[in-house]
Amino acid sequence: MNTPVASAAARWGLLFYAVLVLGADFFASPLPLSVRVDGQTHWFPNVLAPAALAGQTQTTLKPRAEWMLSTLVPFGPEQIEGSMPNRADVPPYAPDAAHWLGTDELGRDVLARLIHGARRSMAWALVAVVVSFTVGAAIGALAGYFGRGVDALLSRLIDVMLMFPSLLFLLACLALWRQPGPMVVALALALARWADVARLVRAEVRRVKVQDFVRAAEAMGASKLYVLRKHVLPHAIAPLWVAAPLALASAVLVETGLSFLGLGTAPPQASWGELLNQASRYLTTPGAWWLAVFPGLLVFGVVWCLEIVAEQARRALDEGR
Repeated sequence: MNTPVASAAARWGLLFYAVLVLGADFFASPLPLSVRVDGQTHWFPNVLAPAALAGQTQTTLKPRAEWMLSTLVPFGPEQIEGSMPNRADVPPYAPDAAHWLGTDELGRDVLARLIHGARRSMAWALVAVVVSFTVGAAIGALAGYFGRGVDALLSRLIDVMLMFPSLLFLLACLALWRQPGPMVVALALALARWADVARLVRAEVRRVKVQDFVRAAEAMGASKLYVLRKHVLPHAIAPLWVAAPLALASAVLVETGLSFLGLGTAPPQASWGELLNQASRYLTTPGAWWLAVFPGLLVFGVVWCLEIVAEQARRALDEGR
C-alpha cells in the first residue's frame, strides 16, 4: 500500500541506493581513504590507486602506517584474504567481527561484493533505460507528429519489435556474442524495450499536436522540428516519468537474472546476479544463508522502492490532468 510512510521509505531507500552506487569505493575498498606510510601521506588511494601502494591492502598497511583512515569495509570486492583458508570451519565462512556478512568460498567479503555489485547491477540497468527511452521517445515523437508516410513506416517498425517476446529477443541478441558483458547486456535490453516507449510517446504526441498552442506555433511559421522539440515533446513525455521507475525496476531484475544465468557480469566481478548464482551452490549447506539472503533483500528493496515511486508519479500525473 502506498501510504505516506511507504512513500517516505521509498524515497530514502532510493537515496540509499544512489549513495551506495556512487560511493562504492568509499564504503568498500582494499585501500584506505587516507594513510601515512613510509613518510608519505596518501589521500584517497581507494580511488586514485597510487603506484606506491600497488599490491598493498589495508590489512598489510595497518602495521606499518603512522595513521590510517579506513573505509567502512576494509576489503575489495575481489580481494581474497590470505588468512581465510586457515579458518577451522568449512567454506563459505559465516559472519564475524571482521566480515559482517560473512565471506564466500574463496574468502571474499560478501558485504564488499554486495556494495560493488549494486554499482554494476544498477548502473547498467540505468544505461539500458536511458538508451531505450531516448531511442523510443525520438522514434515515437517522429511517428506521432509527422504522421502519414513517416508514421506508417515507423509504426510498422514498432509493431515488428513488439511482436517478439522481450526475453527471447534479448537472449537472441546475447547469443551473437561469445562472452557478453554488462555493456552488451545493457544495449541488448535497450534494443528489446525501446518499442514500448515509442508506442507510448507516439500516442501522447498525437494527443498534444492538435492542441491550440501547438497550432498557434505552427501558424506563426515555426518549423516542425522546432514545434516538436519546444512545444509538443515537453507536454508529451509526462507519462514517461511513470514508466521510467517501472522500466528501471524491470531492467534491474533482467540484469540480475541474466547475470545469475552467467550471461551478464562474469566472475570475478561482482553483481547481484553473480552473487545469487554463487549462493545457489550452497542452498543446501547448513548455515550458508547469508550468501542468498542479502543479495535477495537488496534486489527486492530497489524494486519495491521504484514501484512506490512509480505509483506516486502516476497519482501526481492524474491530479495534474
